Amino acid sequence: MKRYIYLLSFLIFAAGCSSSAQKVQFNHDEANNKVDVYFGNSYFTSYIYPDDMEKQVLYPIVTASGKEITRGYPINPRPFERTDHPHHVGLWLNFGDVNGLDFWNNSFAVKPENKHRYGSIKLKEIVETNPKSGKLVMNADWVNNVDEVLLNEKSTFVFSEKDNVRTIDRTTELTAQIQVTFTENKEGMLGLRMDRAFEEPADKPGRFLDADGNVTEVPVLNNEGVNGVYRNAEGFTGGDVWAKRSPWVALRAEKEGEAITVVIFDHPENPNYPAWSHARGYGLFASNNFGGRAVDKNSDPVELELKPGEKVVFKHKVVIGGDLTDEQITEMAKKFQ
Repeated sequence: MKRYIYLLSFLIFAAGCSSSAQKVQFNHDEANNKVDVYFGNSYFTSYIYPDDMEKQVLYPIVTASGKEITRGYPINPRPFERTDHPHHVGLWLNFGDVNGLDFWNNSFAVKPENKHRYGSIKLKEIVETNPKSGKLVMNADWVNNVDEVLLNEKSTFVFSEKDNVRTIDRTTELTAQIQVTFTENKEGMLGLRMDRAFEEPADKPGRFLDADGNVTEVPVLNNEGVNGVYRNAEGFTGGDVWAKRSPWVALRAEKEGEAITVVIFDHPENPNYPAWSHARGYGLFASNNFGGRAVDKNSDPVELELKPGEKVVFKHKVVIGGDLTDEQITEMAKKFQ
């Protein structure tokens, strides 16, 4: 009788666990250059590596209730979206000054005669997809415009969902193939381009410079449904989070009647922790470990040199949940050690 009770208790416990923590499923669609990620039968995101893009990204990213948090443009434009910064696609990681090359701003919009100023990330292979651990591992090269390799990248993504909170843990290992220098630049590093609902309402156009001084005009659009608000661990809100250093930055908005909070966490072991926030009201949400004086004139100089064979590791966490409080986010940050 006791064995029966124990067995019944275990089955009830297991059923409770399965309802809160969802199993990861991967579908590697090689014909369409992507790996789809599901929790059970619920779609989350895709790791895409199209031949006509200068990097690989997670796109789109979807909440547990099925709402997209990422902008559709330029892959799948939606009505009333901004069409600025075509290099802002989904969730990615790169940087604006590696040996003088701009990896951040490279896209189809760069003229052929200017391509020599930019770098690209070329996928070599999908190393592993492990449903049991929720892990996806990839290998890629950071190259110049004639395919000379500066860095080898090994990135590990761990996807999870519990109680309708979805999480992406990314560990990025960059190993120098030649001597490489990361020089402070505002264009970096972990970037996420958000859906229109997460933008801040704006009543005037904006002008933004890239690393080469090129101007991007961001026009005023219809603000209906636009209600995003940034906040960080130090209590700064809105546009004031930009260029501030913080272990986490959150972006909250209501989309179709649902409160959604997206949080980017920097890891204490990352270079120059805590990172500078490169978060803009027009929908760019990024965390930059090499911002330095490019974003804060009072910062100490920031530079990282790697000799051939040396590597640097970055760890970041992205959380997509409901109406998360500062206390809940702080607890998450404590566990991300």
